[in-house]
Amino acid sequence: MIRKSIQIKLARVKIGGGALVSIQSMTNTDTKDIKKTISQIKSLEKVGCEIIRVAVKDTESAKAISKIKKAISIPIEADIHFDYRLALLSVENKADGIRLNPGNIYKPHQVKEVIDICKKKKVPIRIGVNSGSLPKRYTLYAKRYNQADSMVKSVLSYLKLFKKERFNDIMISLKASDVSTTIDAYRKMAKYCNYPFHLGVTATGSGVDAIVKSSIGIGTLLAEGIGDTMRVSLTADPIEEVQVAREILQALNIRRFHHEVISCPTCGRCQVNLEKVVKEFKSKLSAIRYPLNANHPLTIAIMGCEVNGPGEAKDADIGIAFGKESGILFKKAKVIKKIKSEDAVRELISQLKQGV
Repeated sequence: MIRKSIQIKLARVKIGGGALVSIQSMTNTDTKDIKKTISQIKSLEKVGCEIIRVAVKDTESAKAISKIKKAISIPIEADIHFDYRLALLSVENKADGIRLNPGNIYKPHQVKEVIDICKKKKVPIRIGVNSGSLPKRYTLYAKRYNQADSMVKSVLSYLKLFKKERFNDIMISLKASDVSTTIDAYRKMAKYCNYPFHLGVTATGSGVDAIVKSSIGIGTLLAEGIGDTMRVSLTADPIEEVQVAREILQALNIRRFHHEVISCPTCGRCQVNLEKVVKEFKSKLSAIRYPLNANHPLTIAIMGCEVNGPGEAKDADIGIAFGKESGILFKKAKVIKKIKSEDAVRELISQLKQGV
């Protein structure tokens, strides 16, 4: 069952309320280095980033936002910790969104000042809880009882300040480095409010293990209908975060960004170097950059034998199943013709260019 959330807008990007699950990332440049920050954001825009967050750690960083905004096309969210005045300055410099951490900006009069200016400028606020930076009383609770419960209690307490000011332009995140804790926290929070959720597993690390953690944590929640926007947090180039996010959404059929290539894991029946063939095909597919009909991206199958051919790949739009020195080209499980193995990649690319 899909969780129904209210809709907010970060500039032109809709979040929640049935809108597409949007992809976020965060720059790792020094924000006050305007040239480098703009360059990185533009690179992220090219690979599909839809919202960008920047670290605002000083006055210069906050003031840089207005100049950065002029050069980019996506909304910019200011990430604020410790000093609420940086949130005020970021909004004055046209930030599209503000992230506050209840663990280090919690004094009611300070939070009220941020709410007041965001209300005036129509700027949404993300209440971003991290398991590693909870207010002291909730950290003690987490040690004694349950960390997910502690995160939820922290948000609920913080929300009282927003309800008092009748401010509802809110999204919420509850991130832990532990996957199970993260999932548990979002599930529990979903019972208490209908604000949009920003999904993520924090401090996952790098490499395959980090991608697996994020995929399981974010993917589980999305599969349950929980989540409205997301960031895959990796110790890596932010471009990789966006690429992984796109693949998570595509794997769940929530959004489609490109043609899907499926291939079998190989076994003793396979008589071709299938790994080599798939790599070659993907490389050529990426290189030709032909127009993609966004309403009908294709599923393309490259299978190692007849067993895994038109039968197991019957839902593919087009594919090849290999024998020893030849293969069969099929479309929607119907065999079209026999081709030589060495011609397989060329034939598939040709078919795609002609239109399947």
